[in-house]
Amino acid sequence: MSVSTIGAFVIGEYPEAVAVMLFYQVGEFFQSLAVKRSRKSISDLMDIRPDSATVRRNGELITISPENVSIGEIIIVKPGEKIPLDGVVLDGDSMLDTRALTGESVPRSVHKGDEALSGCMNQTGVLMIKTTKAFGESTASKIIDLVENASSRKAPTENFITTFARYYTPVVVILAAFLAILPPIILGGGWTEWIRRGFVFLVVSCPCALVISIPLTFFGGIGAASKRGVLVKGSNYLEALNNVSVIVFDKTGTLTKGVFNVTDILPANGFSKEQVLEYAAEAESFSNHPIAKSILAAYEKEIDQSVISDYKEISGYGISVMAGEKKVFAGNTKLMDTECIEYTTCEKAGTKVYLAVDGQYAGCILITDEVKPDSKKAISDLKHIGVEKTVMLTGDDEKIGKSVAEELQLDKYYAQLLPDQKVEKVELLDSKKRPGSKLAFVGDGINDAPVLARADVGIAMGGLGSDAAIEAADVVLMTDEPSKLVDAIEVAKATKQIVMQNIVIALGIKSVFLILGALGIAGMWEAVFGDVGVTIIAVLNAMRILKK
Repeated sequence: MSVSTIGAFVIGEYPEAVAVMLFYQVGEFFQSLAVKRSRKSISDLMDIRPDSATVRRNGELITISPENVSIGEIIIVKPGEKIPLDGVVLDGDSMLDTRALTGESVPRSVHKGDEALSGCMNQTGVLMIKTTKAFGESTASKIIDLVENASSRKAPTENFITTFARYYTPVVVILAAFLAILPPIILGGGWTEWIRRGFVFLVVSCPCALVISIPLTFFGGIGAASKRGVLVKGSNYLEALNNVSVIVFDKTGTLTKGVFNVTDILPANGFSKEQVLEYAAEAESFSNHPIAKSILAAYEKEIDQSVISDYKEISGYGISVMAGEKKVFAGNTKLMDTECIEYTTCEKAGTKVYLAVDGQYAGCILITDEVKPDSKKAISDLKHIGVEKTVMLTGDDEKIGKSVAEELQLDKYYAQLLPDQKVEKVELLDSKKRPGSKLAFVGDGINDAPVLARADVGIAMGGLGSDAAIEAADVVLMTDEPSKLVDAIEVAKATKQIVMQNIVIALGIKSVFLILGALGIAGMWEAVFGDVGVTIIAVLNAMRILKK
């Protein structure tokens, strides 16, 4: 632009020189305003970082910066204030607005003993909270850091535009010079007109519209996804979501609630139901698995862990343990086969825990899980927006896998899988997907780290309050709702659509004005519109993603 202005002065086109400077400054003002509004919208969207915390110290309440609050201190949060740090409610009842974290408008009630996450707005009662994390490790800080750092991971389209501009700019400068110099030499005639055309060509060809609007669109897309309770760790993952053709789900905790209940006990070989449940509870007493928790909940008694020894958890099989003088095995049929124990196969649908005591089959405990309310609609919506194949992986037996797959109308399922076999299935599905498309895996982000890493896009569900989920995945759904995945893909598709619109608009209008400028039809006034005007149009179009 500076070269064009100086050139206009040199050839005596003073009005056009002034016009170039004037309209360029006006254009820059509107362009800057649009960019600031876009970034402010995203900043407001992520405005969950509290400015202060009220702490009880030495019997007094003092207001300090959240960074200065230590783990274990007591903070007081009044109605209308944001919770500054993660903690546990010691006293008080209230309703929390979690919209900034989850995208959900329905408030969540909290009582004594409940977890309270930073970034939530306290709505009704006064809460006394004992902090469990430092400010930098709290949920609000992690989310803000994640979104702010997302711009460092560029989408392929962004990288292409950056590379394109690097080569495009010197090329158009050379072409503009050729346009100004060669025609007078070859065709003869005055230099002034051709130099003017060269400067017009130079002004129009500026790639600002693409260089500014496309990164801004992806940045806005990440902000729009955050508004819906979906954290995307980079624009590369946002663009990858747009190209997902295969989605692979883990079953437990993803498509189902992951809340297990003991529904039947089938004793054998003279054991009673009470004995089967007691031995199973002792075997599972050290495990944090949801199935173990359901057995302990059904037992409803304290376990004397002093009698438990030689505890071994065998991944994909079950547990072996010494309960007093008894050797107990609790797990699936593969564990029974491995230990050469004769057992009776349970034909009922559900998760089965087979039990053996001192090498003798003692019985089977039947445990059932429930499909999440919005899982079926989410699968249907995914197919509606272009996902070609939905697949479920589970370590449960064939009957459970088939039952859930049929209920949700999934395209395929694989049952009785060990953790390493899940990776193998993902690799198999990845090799068969449509060329150029992506495969996404959706899991809990805790037990599925190898599969999340292997997929093109690893998606962790239920990231609210889960550090492991936020660390493990490329995309984090902050709630346990499968429908959030639909929201994520819809935002990704809308973002890509706006990016393509801006590319077509910028290149289309600029091509027309480049031709008109080279032919001498367009002057500096039109050239300024072809540059700054098109940039403003592209930036304003990019801002539409914030409304998604």
